[in-house]
Amino acid sequence: MEESATAGAPGSRELLDRLLNLAIDEDVGPGDATTMALFPRPRTARARFTARAAGVMAGTEAVRRLFFLLGERFAGDPGAVRLGILKAEGESFSPGDGLLDIQGDARIILMGERISLNLLQRLCAVAALTREFVRRVAGTGAEIYDTRKTVPGHRLLDKLAVRAGGGRNHRLGLYDMILIKDNHLAAFGGPAGAVRAAREKSPLPIMVEVDTPGQLEEALRAEPDYILLDNMAPPALAEAVAAARRLSAELGLRRPQLEASGGIGLETAAAAAASGVDRISVGSLTHAPGSVDIGLDFEPGTA
Repeated sequence: MEESATAGAPGSRELLDRLLNLAIDEDVGPGDATTMALFPRPRTARARFTARAAGVMAGTEAVRRLFFLLGERFAGDPGAVRLGILKAEGESFSPGDGLLDIQGDARIILMGERISLNLLQRLCAVAALTREFVRRVAGTGAEIYDTRKTVPGHRLLDKLAVRAGGGRNHRLGLYDMILIKDNHLAAFGGPAGAVRAAREKSPLPIMVEVDTPGQLEEALRAEPDYILLDNMAPPALAEAVAAARRLSAELGLRRPQLEASGGIGLETAAAAAASGVDRISVGSLTHAPGSVDIGLDFEPGTA
């Protein structure tokens, strides 16, 4: 997939607004009872998002849009609060660093405090974990890709965070790439026939999963765009890469990009990359990133 695929996703703004409005409905509902009891009228405040642990910045647009929607809904003013960016997307930060400044209606800031922190803490963790994977494979030629193992509804944000960390995006969903996996092959038959059938029906890029040397040769003959080497240890990956290069040259075929996938962690990423694969897809980037500790603190006397 192209690096710009996520940013250009159809309806990306609508998807983001839908997610944020659901979060507002869940957390704020018809209104913040505490805030409205204490501040029945607008009151200007200043606050700062500050890192309490190291990470990589991600999620600034989601936070900006969140406060836009909160201001529009509860203050009748989408510009009720303003964000100042202290750390740009993809910029590393340390404990104590300021990330974002926010100024405006204290009521709107307070309403959005927990939602914005939930977003930032997760997305900065995704970006930080991705950055570490990218560091582990530096110099090998392999690139780190995400997967569809994302929080339901959060995929666009998760994938943008991966990009902030220096990774690349795999397919966005089931609609923008042909990926023929083991269950497809179990129902259809061999990889060569499946690739040819898919090519007759769709102009999309085609990836096919293989598990054995026999499947690899059969897949190569059909010339897919990508071959997924699934759940192979680094020595088996190296053998598959060498076989793909040799067979492609012998048969006069265009060699597809080779992707390693399945159980690759920080400890094994370098060895997988050293096998010569072009891509490594890592589910843990988005299904188990952890959380970066970030706080939102008001300036004394401003709220």
